[in-house]
Amino acid sequence: MDGGGEEGQQQQHLVLAHKLFLLSHPDVDDLAKVGLRGEVLAAVKSDDMAALYESLAADGVLEMDAPLLAEMRTRIEEETRKLDEKIADAEENLGESEVREAHLAKSLYFVRVGEKEKALVQLKITEGKTVAVGQKMDLVFYTLQIGLFHMDFDLISKSIDKAKILFDEGGDWERKNRLKVYEGLYCMATRNFKKATSLFLDSISTFTTYELFPYDTFIFYTVLTSVITLDRVSLKQKVVDAPEILAVIGKVPHLTEFLNSLYNCQYKSFFAAFSGLMEQIKLDRYLQPHFRYFMREVRTVVYSQFLESYKSVTMEAMAASFGVTVDFIDQELSRFIAAGKLHCKIDKVAGVLETNRPDARNAFYQSTIKQGDFLLNRIQKLSRVIDL
Repeated sequence: MDGGGEEGQQQQHLVLAHKLFLLSHPDVDDLAKVGLRGEVLAAVKSDDMAALYESLAADGVLEMDAPLLAEMRTRIEEETRKLDEKIADAEENLGESEVREAHLAKSLYFVRVGEKEKALVQLKITEGKTVAVGQKMDLVFYTLQIGLFHMDFDLISKSIDKAKILFDEGGDWERKNRLKVYEGLYCMATRNFKKATSLFLDSISTFTTYELFPYDTFIFYTVLTSVITLDRVSLKQKVVDAPEILAVIGKVPHLTEFLNSLYNCQYKSFFAAFSGLMEQIKLDRYLQPHFRYFMREVRTVVYSQFLESYKSVTMEAMAASFGVTVDFIDQELSRFIAAGKLHCKIDKVAGVLETNRPDARNAFYQSTIKQGDFLLNRIQKLSRVIDL
């Protein structure tokens, strides 16, 4: 398991995790799944991932081959025995750095064979024998990769906090920049898109975390999170005109059209590009759980942007701009207005949309009242509990 990863080389277990995600996805056809099963089995065999093989066989993803499982277990036992011998030899005959290296080798072996708990325990032991902040940080990156493979958000969150404490002691910029991408990915996977955008944009020119994903995937995530969190001016300045983004955005199908047509108010092309991107969002293991939420947020952004230009506009004109039917626009906007996402009302008889955007001060006033009510309710509930 590689902590750094050369350019273009994604960490092998994260490649495997994505294949396992696709195998469980209802939208992936059976023929593709046959090929994926073969690739998963090859990866499991090449790294002797006995525990994962057993659980995949129990779930019916792979067929159980008892002799194969026994072989893998025997090899793991043999290799573990050799690693323990090396640790004992280092402790008896060599210095502290050799002892640390021997413990690290055992940690990385457990990571490789997919023994999550053993790997975490061994990484902790290795950390106890590590002095340099940079080396301690590398151990955190190994832990983060384990967390991302298993989508263990608790482990990821604690590891990020630990890394930040380490950086207070020192630490180089390269590792700090790498951590930003890990944290951004964690924020995106837990639906904190605003923070993810900020961390991703900070990392555009310093990106080196090829072990997580290639640079074009990173740009894909950056553009998607930016579209639903940045205002129009910031989007232009930080994304639409960013040279690093312009250099690779064309590698991701539909992404250039998606970004530019939104900014240039070309709504028909925007929806065409958006529907092209949907499949990619749906088949991404970090974005898929937020698919419906993301769809709603993007549509809120685009409808708000359109309505901002008008005091009132006919439903027909809006439907024509988006290349959809009047009924579709009627249903869409009704839902968004009811949810408080759009500030307008529909005059069904006249077939007109009238905007009623509150000004910034009024909106702030309303939000303060809402938060005040929420706080008072919480205090009342708390006082009832205390009285008991």
